[in-house]
Amino acid sequence: MSSTAGEEGGLSQAAPDASPAQTVATGNTPEEQAFPAAGEASPSSTSSFEMLDMESVSVPYQEVQPHWFFCRRADDTTSWLPFSREDSDKLEHACKTIREKKEEIVVAVDGERYDVHVKERKRYAVYWDQAPTEVRRCTWYYKGDKDTRFMPYTEDFSQSLEDAYMIAVTLNEWKRKLDFPTGETVILHNPKLIMQYQPLALQDDWVSSPSENSRPRTVKRGIDNISVEIPDGEPEKVDHLVFMVHGIGPACDLRFRSIIQCVNDFRSASLSLLASHYKRAQQDGQVARVEFLPVNWHSALHGDATGVDEDIQRITLPSISRLRHFTNDTLLDLFFYNSPTYCQTIVDTVASEINRLHALFKQRHPEYSGAVSVVGHSLGSLILFDLLTNQRTASEARERVSSGEPGHLKCETLEQTLTRLGLQQYLDTLQTENLDLESLALCHDGDLKDLGIPLGPRKKILNYAKRKCPPEDCKTGAVHLAPGLQVPYENALLSEHDCNQCSESTAQQSQFHRAQSITSAVDYEYFDVGIGQTNGGIAKGQVSIDYPQLAFHPQTFFAFGSPIGMFLTVRGLKHIDPHYSFPTCKSFYNIYHPYDPVAYRIEPMIVSEVDLEPMLIPHHKGRKRMHLELKDSLTRMSMDLKNNVLGSLRTAWQSFARLPVAALPPVEEGDNTTVTDIQDTKAPATVTEREDKSADFWTKILEWPRALHKYYFKGVCVDTENSVSGDQAEQPEIKVGMLNGGRRIDFVLQEKPIESFNEYLFAIQSHLCYWESEDTALLLLKEIYDKLGVAFEQPQQ
Repeated sequence: MSSTAGEEGGLSQAAPDASPAQTVATGNTPEEQAFPAAGEASPSSTSSFEMLDMESVSVPYQEVQPHWFFCRRADDTTSWLPFSREDSDKLEHACKTIREKKEEIVVAVDGERYDVHVKERKRYAVYWDQAPTEVRRCTWYYKGDKDTRFMPYTEDFSQSLEDAYMIAVTLNEWKRKLDFPTGETVILHNPKLIMQYQPLALQDDWVSSPSENSRPRTVKRGIDNISVEIPDGEPEKVDHLVFMVHGIGPACDLRFRSIIQCVNDFRSASLSLLASHYKRAQQDGQVARVEFLPVNWHSALHGDATGVDEDIQRITLPSISRLRHFTNDTLLDLFFYNSPTYCQTIVDTVASEINRLHALFKQRHPEYSGAVSVVGHSLGSLILFDLLTNQRTASEARERVSSGEPGHLKCETLEQTLTRLGLQQYLDTLQTENLDLESLALCHDGDLKDLGIPLGPRKKILNYAKRKCPPEDCKTGAVHLAPGLQVPYENALLSEHDCNQCSESTAQQSQFHRAQSITSAVDYEYFDVGIGQTNGGIAKGQVSIDYPQLAFHPQTFFAFGSPIGMFLTVRGLKHIDPHYSFPTCKSFYNIYHPYDPVAYRIEPMIVSEVDLEPMLIPHHKGRKRMHLELKDSLTRMSMDLKNNVLGSLRTAWQSFARLPVAALPPVEEGDNTTVTDIQDTKAPATVTEREDKSADFWTKILEWPRALHKYYFKGVCVDTENSVSGDQAEQPEIKVGMLNGGRRIDFVLQEKPIESFNEYLFAIQSHLCYWESEDTALLLLKEIYDKLGVAFEQPQQ
């Protein structure tokens, strides 16, 4: 027991990296809460101990209520985090069952994204690779002077403390001293004060004095007596499933966190927004939660299977090693995606990982019948864009099967396959094991490794076999299609584009020709119109690979900080057919920060004749940011001054220079003097009238600029107001293509006030801000729940 406590950092001096929250052990009765100031007394003060002893009262013993924690280790620090109360109750119930049946029980926690093996005391991730973490049933906690939060003791040590506490309470005998083999001493002074003392330093230890080593730790009993934030539990029901694909590099933000951690933050933000913006719907049972799952493809590309990192490292210069390592690990992903070899690896990894996660989610949630959406950040959005462009509907797949096109139904012989791949030397090895192309599709890398085939040939054989002869469950021609069903570009036929829109299905066929590169494996297709072909190609300048099929039809595609527009333009695509939409996805949102250096717009490629401003994403608190409101107000004020004041003075000066006073326009009826004077100029001239007119001349001079403004500019102002209101009325009617069902596509976030001071300073941060952006998360939730018919409610601020 003592050795375990030392290893866990529960009792030894090596536990300063421990880190939970606040103060002293006690029972949970109201009588014990009567001394809130007692726990604040100095533990080294003898008088404090005596005072507490005098105030202590006898209370009946009550069993401590345990709470379950899990361990998280990061950056050489160890922290213990509590489960939600619902998960803790489930774990406690399973623990009691294990004591009776002596069998292992697995409990799903954290929204069923983790499984806890209760008997083993381990927590395993379900959807992604992660080292198992320790789980602990906690009842007693400690905190040293340098700790910021309480840390739980080991279960054995806690049981020893609980036994001593029970005896002390039952017999009302305090000042009990517990000595442990590791040298620690725990003294139960009274129900409100329990301290742990570290072993004294040796006499020859001159580094630190004994008084420093003997500083006590505060000990607490029960979760209710320490200040720790227990997370809210997540609803079991899932309304919508979202897969999130990362961009270049293994890290997704400035803190160099992985896609898993960033998606966890995004999920937490969405749960908080659901509680605030869909509170009534949650109370009525209309809203549960949205599940976000990360899709990691970087590790597959840079793993041992491809060997690309070793190849790049051999040719990397030794100077500025850190910068070159960063470049190789991040920026090179852009070049890899434009390579036909590694582009196939990336696309296959993304599609297979999404299909794997989808199948696993359906297995764990068999009752789920909701829709699925996808999110891509940076390069991840381009990967998803190309994938969705090359998807096929079930009817298109059945047409390919019935037409007898070469694909998965007609597999080549093993000899022909190896000859095509240039691997004839392995024919005898495979024939000895009675392997053909169809059986190779069922093999794994380890199977061929056991036959003595090197890594490179293994990957070529398995990749080719799985594309040409997929397993039986992929031969149905239904939604779940194998990569081999991809229509070859050279066999692609033009037909009318089917957008599944009754009123929008009049897309014309576009003729194209194919330019095959002789010296390169890159295959290009050129379209006169661009996007909108039935083979799913945005293929102008796109690498020709076999695009795998997703096992579902995505409802919405969200792109964060996306370079899609730039890549399409670089590929030579100048215009997107307004009638084009993804074959299996009917909604598309391009979301970006105004200072994001990687983001580009999509709408100008569809509606080039109209200069459309992007849609401004509302602030999650229901208003524009203050600095943007001030900026708009100043802009309107300056325009009003420019159009009204300066224009009036200019026109007035020109009129004064060329018009006589009698020709001045009449003023409004309220201006009696001016009207009368202007009419009087038409009467016969008399001396008295001339004097009156000359006397009123300066009055006219002072008043006619206002009269001119009303007379000349009244119609102009009315026309301007009408045109503005007309533009506002016409703008919602503009259909920006069919990529988002005729709705707007480009959505821009509002920059923060501090970001507006220097755009360049926050450029990189702007590209990585989406994972923690509540405005972005709220936009996703509104789109998802609008389709479910759930009303959005703005909370009162």
